[in-house]
Amino acid sequence: MTKIETKPIDGQKPGTSGLRKKTPTFRQPGYLENFVQAIFDGTGGAEGKTYVVGGDGRYFNVEATQIILKMAAANGAARVIVGQNGLLSTPAASHLIRLNETDGGIILSASHNPGGPEEDFGIKFNTSNGGPAPETVTDRIFARTKDIGAYHIIDADDVDLATFGERAIGDMTVEVVDPVADYRDLMRSIFDFDAIRTLFADGFTIRFDAMHAVTGPYAKAILENTLGAAPGSVVNGDPSPTFGGGHPDPNPVWAVDLMNTMMGEEAPDFGAASDGDGDRNMIVGRGIYVSPSDSLAVLAANATLVPAYKDGLNGIARSMPTSAAADRVAERLGVAMFETPTGWKFFGNLLDAGKVTICGEESAGTGSDHIREKDGLWAVLFWLNILAVRKMSVQELMNDHWEGYGRNYYTRLDFEGVPVERAEALMQGVRDRLDTLKGCEAGDCVVSNADEFTYTDPVDEGVSRGQGLRIWYKGGARAVLRMSGTGTVGATIRCYLEAFSATVLDDPKRLDPVRHATMELAEFERHIGRTTPDVVT
Repeated sequence: MTKIETKPIDGQKPGTSGLRKKTPTFRQPGYLENFVQAIFDGTGGAEGKTYVVGGDGRYFNVEATQIILKMAAANGAARVIVGQNGLLSTPAASHLIRLNETDGGIILSASHNPGGPEEDFGIKFNTSNGGPAPETVTDRIFARTKDIGAYHIIDADDVDLATFGERAIGDMTVEVVDPVADYRDLMRSIFDFDAIRTLFADGFTIRFDAMHAVTGPYAKAILENTLGAAPGSVVNGDPSPTFGGGHPDPNPVWAVDLMNTMMGEEAPDFGAASDGDGDRNMIVGRGIYVSPSDSLAVLAANATLVPAYKDGLNGIARSMPTSAAADRVAERLGVAMFETPTGWKFFGNLLDAGKVTICGEESAGTGSDHIREKDGLWAVLFWLNILAVRKMSVQELMNDHWEGYGRNYYTRLDFEGVPVERAEALMQGVRDRLDTLKGCEAGDCVVSNADEFTYTDPVDEGVSRGQGLRIWYKGGARAVLRMSGTGTVGATIRCYLEAFSATVLDDPKRLDPVRHATMELAEFERHIGRTTPDVVT
């Protein structure tokens, strides 16, 4: 056991999804070690504890896993469960934490961000409920990074991560497990696999783009090998440290090959994609893209068709920027609806307290009480289960939903790589005018109300302020502005636009007035010099 003297390193404050930086930053001497030691120290020490460790396979994943194992042993941990070759999707890691009743887990991922020697890396701590650490815990971890004086690591050979089974490192046991097996069993317990198997047997076709990320082995094992989807239905299924040189973000911009296929004449019946660590999803039908907000609403409205949810939902939760489509479902079902800040950790208390069953966010994340993370492949199987029972195409199902609930037109505009001071000036400019915006005219829109979202957790009464600027327009349209916490360079401003119609269900220009009004009111041109976003979803 070796005690290495160190000094605090600036900038190790975890964001909504842990600590994310460029890979060269993490590879600096002591950088990863300082943060891992802060995790152990900030959560009461590792002595006698059991952890799950795994990641999405991006560049530096294996090396980081070995460092964490050696540090866990030196800090007195009793046992670590790790995925073969250091691989674990984030949903699978959450399940293993809960299944084995461990004291938490360390997940190595930067989610949907690119990977590679010069790209992004990330690390986060999940607590014993399987969910991302709440702010009270991440605050303690961050505080420790600011006064750390030493870290502990064992001088030992690297652990064999390729072979299943147990082995020792110091006095600690390392168990290497199949990353897919337990997760597949969980999915089998939730969904009607026989119905989905019959769907494929009847000729239903699917294209699942794993984007060279961690979900590939899971999708092959479940969709092709277990459910009978045609061989080759899973594309880009081999995990790559650089994600094949691509950007593993499941949206129409980065999953363009899938979108082109699904909009073509020879499109399969169903298309889907997942991200770097397997917690996000994109759903596409033949000739139709399903927005994440609509997907959440459709899953909630049809939940009783799935065996695990046949008795109904306790409630539904969505992040504040997500459209209100799910709210209409909750009202129809007579169940509670909760609006939380962005960040999956805010759903944890609601799920643990049994207040909600299904939750989701506009950034391609949906999940339920089966784990405490969003779950991309779970969402795909949910859709397949619904389609198998209702015997409709994706287009027919969406049309049926909109006819019954009306349509919440919705889009998100991402302005990336904005100099931080300019992004903050734009946000502060709107913030300073919140009290005077009511009644302001911009283009064809008139502001009816404006505020900054503050969330009070209904379970522990914790208060989270400064969670996004909201502007409502007469007629029910809404805009939300917030700065994202998932990037690693500059700032990303996200602008969310929404408008509702109960009768006009196919109007591509429905959001144009809302967009023009919001660009004008927030003075995008003056503050950042542009009104054209980098990504539109």
